[in-house]
Amino acid sequence: MDRLIYLAMSGAKATMQRQDSLANNLANASTTGFRAEMQAFRSVPIRGDGATTRAFALESTIGYSNAPGPVTTTGRSLDVAVQGNSWLAVQALDGTEAYTRAGALQVNAEGQLVTPSGLPVLGDGGPITLPANASAEIAADGSITTTVPGRRPAQAGKLKLVTPEEAMVRGADGLFRTPGGGEAPVDPAARVQSGALEGSNVSAVETMVAMISAARQFEQQMKALQGAEQREQNAAKLLAPT
Repeated sequence: MDRLIYLAMSGAKATMQRQDSLANNLANASTTGFRAEMQAFRSVPIRGDGATTRAFALESTIGYSNAPGPVTTTGRSLDVAVQGNSWLAVQALDGTEAYTRAGALQVNAEGQLVTPSGLPVLGDGGPITLPANASAEIAADGSITTTVPGRRPAQAGKLKLVTPEEAMVRGADGLFRTPGGGEAPVDPAARVQSGALEGSNVSAVETMVAMISAARQFEQQMKALQGAEQREQNAAKLLAPT
């Protein structure tokens, strides 16, 4: 009886974790450059005397979907869609270098080029600062050319674009980092599409179908637990002294 309880309980817990991940994906279906989180589960035997036939179902996160999102032309000069498997380098809140595909860049009050969440965008030499009242154009290689009225165009910096050999690791802040936590080298061959944005690679329809399937699976596991409880009660009545 307890084997059924272990199976249903651990399965229900894993299904709830899967629902959380699917809900997060669905909530970011319209987030620029978002990468869908993928889920997987594995069976882990319980160690101990008399427990070798029991097993837990545990979530095993296998990373994220690297499929490209749809690219939409915006015509805005500071919008960039990173091409291929390359990433845009930014400075995280803790001061470390992190990476993102969200290319809706902005200029803050100090003239720094930042992400929509206010994180400084990194160039080859650190954060990029644009001249006051300057219009900017971003070339395919990430070079930024600014034009101030009455002056000649000048290069203000170049986006740091990286193409890591290993898959990135998503952090709790939603940014990506190298598996070892170090800084990835600049990739001279990396390219961006100016005046465009890459959307989320989450399919809202597929995610909703997966959420419905997970909900039905959770209901079946709850029914299994209720059935185990009912059988336990029946057995207790049969064994009770008359």
